[in-house]
Amino acid sequence: MSEPITWRELWDETTGVVGDRSQARWLCEVASGSVDGDEFVGRLGEAATIRMVSHLDAMTTRVRAGEPLQYVLGEWSFRRITIAVDRRVLIPRPETELVAEVALEKAAAVEAPRSIADLGTGSGAIGLSLAVELPSEGTTVWITDVSQDALHLAGANIAGIGPAGANVRTALGSWFAAIPADVRLDVVVANPPYVAVGSPDLEPIVAEWEPPGALFAGTDGLDDLRIIIGEAPSRLVPGGWLILEIGAGQGQVVAGLLIEAGFIDVEIRPDLSGLDRIAIARAR
Repeated sequence: MSEPITWRELWDETTGVVGDRSQARWLCEVASGSVDGDEFVGRLGEAATIRMVSHLDAMTTRVRAGEPLQYVLGEWSFRRITIAVDRRVLIPRPETELVAEVALEKAAAVEAPRSIADLGTGSGAIGLSLAVELPSEGTTVWITDVSQDALHLAGANIAGIGPAGANVRTALGSWFAAIPADVRLDVVVANPPYVAVGSPDLEPIVAEWEPPGALFAGTDGLDDLRIIIGEAPSRLVPGGWLILEIGAGQGQVVAGLLIEAGFIDVEIRPDLSGLDRIAIARAR
């Protein structure tokens, strides 16, 4: 680099490479070490260091090679928080924000003390959002995962939510087995694997980059949902809520499983595309 180059120029150059001005800005923000977008905009006239340009070049190369932008950036926004993400966990998606919103609605209606669990937490997105958005006093949020790698990342993300992290408990294990047997929960939320093995509907970039253990659940995509639904009644308090993210087209079958397990007030809500996405049910 013979002459200094400003971040305004780098933003323009990166846009030409990745083909999207918003994505180019996010890459430049991370490479520049900016805390947020406002700080980055204030630095547009500044010259980038050689190390920053090298970092930006490396990230741009990864995007051009097909790696998901979220993994390249190493972080992503989810509701009110920004969390670290990498190939150990699923990329947080807008439909999962809707699941978190339902869990928040149900948990907020519970008088303190309230106990909540985010099973199969991955990055911790749902559980940490609940910890941040619910009253800090009288709230306990369990985040669990069977993957030690995922739980390490989720644990690191706890530090990013500040004082609310004091209300979060991490636990390693499969679904309810991770939580002490004497703990009864007011709200349980989960985004479990729900893709059928060999499904032609899975986007190639998802199949190539995201962890298969967080995606696939048997020949019909329901293996883990069956386990959670079957075990939930004994772990919820009377009147407690179970909220599940499900696959498009699974609503009728999942509703049947919930009714068979003894749940009441069973409801299937769609996502913004009108597809089955959220199963809601209340324990007797």
